[in-house]
This record gives sequence, C-alpha cells and structure tokens, in this order.
Amino acid sequence: MDNPSIITQVTNPKEEEILSCTQDKVSQCNISLKKQRSRSIFSTLFCCFRDYNVEPPSTNSTSTLPPLVEENGGLQKPPAKYLLPELTVLDYGKKCVVIDLDETLVHSSFKVYVLKRPHVDEFLQRMGELFECVLFTASLAKYADPVADLLDRWGVFRARLFRESCVFHRGNYVKDLSRLGRELSKVIIVDNSPASYIFHPENAVPVQSWFDDMTDTELLDLIPFFEGLSREEEVYSMLHKLCNR
Repeated sequence: MDNPSIITQVTNPKEEEILSCTQDKVSQCNISLKKQRSRSIFSTLFCCFRDYNVEPPSTNSTSTLPPLVEENGGLQKPPAKYLLPELTVLDYGKKCVVIDLDETLVHSSFKVYVLKRPHVDEFLQRMGELFECVLFTASLAKYADPVADLLDRWGVFRARLFRESCVFHRGNYVKDLSRLGRELSKVIIVDNSPASYIFHPENAVPVQSWFDDMTDTELLDLIPFFEGLSREEEVYSMLHKLCNR
C-alpha cells in the first residue's frame, strides 16, 4: 500500500505496467541462459546474525545520500553528489555492474547463517576482471557489510551501497541507477527483484531468486554473456536481445 507521506520525485505513469512486464521476462531470460552442464557443486556456510527490523531510509548519513522524496508538499533538492566516487585508473573505460546480494549471491535464513550460491566465487572473480563492480543491496549495512567482507575475498566490489542509498518508493527500496554517477548506457544491474530496478528495467539482467538449490548454475551460465557484454559499446542492444529470446 502506498505511503501517502512519501512520494519520490521519479514518476512514471507506466511503472506498474513495466514491473509486470519485467516480471514476465525474468523467466524468459533465465531459460535463455540455462545450459546443460555436469559440474561438481560446492557451497560454503558461515555464521552471520541478520537484523530483519524494517527501518526507514536514514537522512542523517554523511556517507550516502538521502532518498529523493516529496514531503509536506515540498520537493527536496537534487543530490549534491553522486553515490559512487570518481572512476579509478584501474576501472577507466569499463562498464559498471551493480550486483544485488540477497537471493542473488547468497541466501540467509533464520538469522543464523548465510549460504553462498553455487559458482559465486567464479562469477565474482570474472566480474572483477571485466567491470567496475558495485554491491547494491536494500539490506542494512550492519548485516550486509560483514557478509560482503566474507564473500568478496578478492576486493571485487569497488563500492558498497546499502538501504539508505535506495529510494523508498511505493513500499519498495528501489535502486535508482541515475544516482550512481555513471553513464546509464554503460550500467548493468544484476538482481532477482524487478521492483529493485523498476526505474531502469532496460539496464537489468534478471536472475532467478536463489534459496538452497545446490545444483543451480545460473551465475556460471551468465559469465559468457557478460564477457560478450564487456566488449560492447553500450549495454542496451545486448540486454534487449537477452530478454527477448
């Protein structure tokens, strides 16, 4: 249900149609990427306590920007700076891949453990070679940051963005790619939730939500696609083909 006191500046009269269409395409994209493979599956289990309390986006953080919202009839000013720092020499010329955490790379359960998705290590290492990689999750930093420390042993993620960097829109924490400070034609988001990228569905590589299927090969199957995408001038043509196979 809409929160009448919170309305984002970003408006889209067809957003519900876009979300519905995007959800329909998730299955199509997953089918087109699936290949018959016979590989050994492995997983790593590590302890981590997760706080599931729902908190509103923080407006007091000095390290991240508050969400763009309209309150009491007045619009907030556009952000003074972008969410990401300037590109480093190491990443100059690379496209930016924004990667979700929960149900995309890992699954946490009962505040006790976090289970890694099969082939997440291979996927992250290859993404770090090809792209500027950013972790962007709607989870709280006090949960997601320790998980990322254990998950990313190679320093793949150049930046980590958490719930306070999202836009709270119609009951969802949306990842507004226009606030990153990168050219949108060179930005890809990998996420299991269409609601997370409802503002930019044309930039998305949808993935199936993962919970505990240790025969899953989706991250492994995505690697050749991303290798090809890294060589393209812009992302839209190849992403359009992916979701319309």
